[in-house]
Amino acid sequence: MTFAEIAVMTGETLLITILSTLFAYVLGLPCGILLSVTGKNGIKPCRWLNAIVGFVVNVLRSIPCLIVIVLCIPWTRAWMGRGTGEWYTILIPLTVCAFGFVSRMVEQSLAEVPAGEIEAVRSLGATDFQLVTKVLLPEARISLITGAAVVAVSIIGYTSFAYNIGAGGLISGIYTYYTRHTGDYMSSVWMWLLILIVVLIVQLIQEAGLRIAKKLDKRRLLK
Repeated sequence: MTFAEIAVMTGETLLITILSTLFAYVLGLPCGILLSVTGKNGIKPCRWLNAIVGFVVNVLRSIPCLIVIVLCIPWTRAWMGRGTGEWYTILIPLTVCAFGFVSRMVEQSLAEVPAGEIEAVRSLGATDFQLVTKVLLPEARISLITGAAVVAVSIIGYTSFAYNIGAGGLISGIYTYYTRHTGDYMSSVWMWLLILIVVLIVQLIQEAGLRIAKKLDKRRLLK
């Protein structure tokens, strides 16, 4: 084990986490908005559409991550040229795993917006699109940001499955180190250094989410 190898694993973990979170929100944010808008108490209730989207989201959330990874290997191979062996081969599976989670978190965040504010803006003649962009999303931004931090931390946990397809990252590196040093891994400085880096990354993500949320919340209170 070298510092160069640790740097590579750290970079892989950060890239996997950032990109998977981004892709999950590209898909999950519109889906969560759709679930909120078409829900029973939404601004445009549509029972059949809400039921279909909700069913898809629930199915995706019900499939264990490792199974999703296996199912996504053909897609990964078709779109990225290979299905295993590189850090980017786990991006599609993790995006699929986090997509349903993001959708429900967005739906829950939008549900926290007071109905009175929505009705007040609607009475001024706002369209459904304006209600979403001018009321729902701005009013739910604090919850959305803290939710994004939760999703990113969850994805770091999902990267533990990267070991199964040789996709790299810190958690995969920790397990690989264990398999090569089963007799003395608990007393190894390298082992605890890898664990410490994972903990620090998780703490930084959580702290960043809280700080951004608090700053935006203060601005809202000052208005």
